[in-house]
Amino acid sequence: MEYRRLGSTGLEVSPVCLGTWRFGKETGGVVETARGDAHELLDAYAERGGNFIDTANGYGGGDSERWIGEWLDDRDREDFVVASKCFWSTVSRFQENLSKKNVRAEVEGSLDRLGTDYLDVLYLHRFDDETPVEHTLRAVDDLVSDGKVHYVGISTCEAWKLAKGLWKADVNNYEAFSVTQPLFHAAYYEDVAEYLDVCADQDIAVCPYSPLAGGFLTGKYERVGDGTYDIDAPADTRADFDEMFTDWYVSERGWHVLDEVRAVADEADATPAQVALRWLMDQPDFDCVPIVGARTVDQLDENLDAIGVSITDEQFDRIFEARYDEDGDLYETNA
Repeated sequence: MEYRRLGSTGLEVSPVCLGTWRFGKETGGVVETARGDAHELLDAYAERGGNFIDTANGYGGGDSERWIGEWLDDRDREDFVVASKCFWSTVSRFQENLSKKNVRAEVEGSLDRLGTDYLDVLYLHRFDDETPVEHTLRAVDDLVSDGKVHYVGISTCEAWKLAKGLWKADVNNYEAFSVTQPLFHAAYYEDVAEYLDVCADQDIAVCPYSPLAGGFLTGKYERVGDGTYDIDAPADTRADFDEMFTDWYVSERGWHVLDEVRAVADEADATPAQVALRWLMDQPDFDCVPIVGARTVDQLDENLDAIGVSITDEQFDRIFEARYDEDGDLYETNA
């Protein structure tokens, strides 16, 4: 495994991060990843050299952090980079809250469930519009001073809010965002282009969630007829049991990008999933470490094998340009 620097943090991480949002998650009455399967995935990831684990205080009602903590208990904590998040509360009835009180309480809860003294990265899961961002940043800065958090990140928000947070940190001499976690994949770029421009300008690492568009870019789905939203969804796939799948990931832009990803995969002797992940890892303007949420070890292996895949600049550009029709207009997307 060849590691890469995570933006300006100095942390050395595997080029693919293991996302654990499926751990303990129940969708349509189905638990996506149970405890034993979670530990098996963590074992496989570590055996293959993976060291970057992403979780959140609320994943699986806290089970994701608990199960990672159990797993870490038998290992050297210093070998792993662990990221978690706060915004939705696990200890308070006040939700979507990044007050000083809630931030500290949520981080303490995460540390307890993970059985660790510190988080390598703490993401603000969303932007709290009701709390002045400098209050939140002060709380996080105190946690950094206490040694309970090493680096600060933010997930989904508008570009101007990311820039505002960076400015407030600068003028108040608080720890600033050095990692971000937006929704970003080969069929979803222009929608977050300004956000990514800020990251490139400020040397902020980008760790996209849903890098395979919820599995759409793996190529397991087929278009039915000429319709945009009529798809053939194999049994037990996400589109089969998640009612939000079509709204979030199926679009004309998605189908055209998938067609090009498949073409490049044939040329590169790789799978569509590997090409889609490689496209993210090859972003030229910022360090990009995609977060994969594999359900099985076979899926995880396929994703990790993307590290060894090579695509040319011409193939990279073809995937980018597949978003546009012959008149240069963007195909529509839903998300």
